Amino acid sequence: MFWEILYSYGLIISVVMMVISMIISANCKMTFSRYSKKMASNGLTGAAAAQAILSAYGVNDVTIHHISGNLTDNYSPKDKTLNLSDSVYGSSSIAAIGVAAHECGHAIQHNVGFVPNKIRSALVPGANIGSRFGPYIAIIGAMMMGYLDTAGNNGIGTIIFYLGIIMFSLAVLFYLVTLPVELDASRRALKIIKNDGLLASSEVGGARKVLSAAAMTYIAAAASAIITLLRLISYGRRRR
Repeated sequence: MFWEILYSYGLIISVVMMVISMIISANCKMTFSRYSKKMASNGLTGAAAAQAILSAYGVNDVTIHHISGNLTDNYSPKDKTLNLSDSVYGSSSIAAIGVAAHECGHAIQHNVGFVPNKIRSALVPGANIGSRFGPYIAIIGAMMMGYLDTAGNNGIGTIIFYLGIIMFSLAVLFYLVTLPVELDASRRALKIIKNDGLLASSEVGGARKVLSAAAMTYIAAAASAIITLLRLISYGRRRR
């Protein structure tokens, strides 16, 4: 019954999820923009805050780089670089300090060997391939089922279908593991901001709103990936 409902209404569910994701993404950008206009009372820039955090927490082998773009901030464990965007690196806004602290949270995770972070890094190659090709391979396999596979026989179509499902499952697993990694980085960031006085007590709430809005985008991405995987499975079951 579940699979029949999913097969019949899967497209509607996907469209609804897409709209929700767009709303969440827009809210993230609006929240960041709002607190990008509110300057921190201590005058710290995102780069200065990041350097202070890394030094205070013994992460001495990470370099801070200025990169172009907006909300393109990231930490690269491979290169051990903290990459801060135009709107964060030289900005003294509440949003900039919040985002910089979040990326420092990832650097600290890497430094202390945070297990979910290790798992996510290991999943990256398979997840990249699975997210790009998995759904198409699964659909091709499912279409071939009706022509090449006989009843009760796991032929080439079935094999290709499940190969695609397995590949895309790696991407779904990556999204799921990303959630605790991102949430933990934000938790660390807010704790550091508060305990180390990187923002005034009245400003911490703004940083929390920025990081919470960003966290919702990861939750939406994971939910969308799960729905896509379930739709692929329901399509394959229907073809069989």
